[in-house]
Amino acid sequence: MKALRWHGKKDIRCDDHLPDPTIEDPRDAIIKVTSCAICGSDLHLYDGFMPGMKHGDIMGHEFMGEVVDVGSANKKLKIGDRVVVPFTICCGECDQCRRGNFSVCERSNRNKDLADKAFGHTTAGLFGYTHLTGGYPGGQAEYVRVPYADFTPVVIPEGLTDEQVLFLGDIFPTGWQAAVQCDIQPTDTVAIWGAGPVGQFTVRSAVILGARQVVCIDNVPERLAMAKAGGAITINFDEESVLDRLAELTAGKGPEKCIDAVGMESHATRSFDSIYDRVKQAVMLESDRPHVLREMMYVCRPAGTLSIPGVYGGLIDKIPFGAAMNKGLTFKMGQTHVNRWTDDLLKRIQEGQIDPSFVITHTVSLEDGPDMYNTFRDKKDGCVKVVLKP
Repeated sequence: MKALRWHGKKDIRCDDHLPDPTIEDPRDAIIKVTSCAICGSDLHLYDGFMPGMKHGDIMGHEFMGEVVDVGSANKKLKIGDRVVVPFTICCGECDQCRRGNFSVCERSNRNKDLADKAFGHTTAGLFGYTHLTGGYPGGQAEYVRVPYADFTPVVIPEGLTDEQVLFLGDIFPTGWQAAVQCDIQPTDTVAIWGAGPVGQFTVRSAVILGARQVVCIDNVPERLAMAKAGGAITINFDEESVLDRLAELTAGKGPEKCIDAVGMESHATRSFDSIYDRVKQAVMLESDRPHVLREMMYVCRPAGTLSIPGVYGGLIDKIPFGAAMNKGLTFKMGQTHVNRWTDDLLKRIQEGQIDPSFVITHTVSLEDGPDMYNTFRDKKDGCVKVVLKP
């Protein structure tokens, strides 16, 4: 088969003549991929910021397709079923899964000891996302083995296109969870840093959940235009002060809810702290750039909530934790509990409340995937979301 594989920093290749995956456990299924996508989180691997990648690892954690084989114990799926596969691999049986905390499944990370050392406690297993999360081959490939496939996959009903449902595996529930965990009230201003794919779904989720006003912060005109079309007031941080504009929009009090849809690679360069982060990262004294976190802590209204779907992988510096503590801020964060949200979101798609395909700006073949990583990374050609067709 063909697959996009990691061969080092900024070195993704479409390799062929790879062995097709096979059933390894009775609960497995094999999926023939019909659509997959490049996620913003993949760029952290592309840029070399996440530890635990190995030469030849298959990329990708947003994918869907047709079931072509199932293990003997898998009673949920049958050959020919069309499924979306959440990026979080979950057993459905452990204590955390029973509580709905699927992104911290206690069984699915087969490299638990590595994750415990890196993060203090393991995450769930994740597709295509370093050996710290299990070293599972990803979905930017023609075929994928899906563990715990009698629980994790979402079976898709007739009448919906790949483009409408593909993002149920990651960015739609990620944006939804980011908004839901803010407990949005009708009087709230919700400020969202980042107008990438997760930011776009966070904007629309906050609007659906009834925020008084939604503000989206970025510096790419095409992404800001998409956020505005979704109902957001936009701020281009290259052209105006984020703090001053948010103060203006909230009568000087700050937004009640602040969402970091950026993560470890904040690209702001106008402030001293962002330059400081880049220098420290360059000499390996800091792994992540937390400019957005700092800005949210400073600007959020006292007793407000910070929601963090953006991925962080290690150590950050110069965090104004005293300000956050004394303002009484609540932090909610983590990888997405995808299966907690998929039934509700699939129904919203079926009912026409939202069509997730709005976010797609580029559709290319798997062979063109390596070039599209660079396009997505540098936000060329108005790129917001790339879909790959094996």
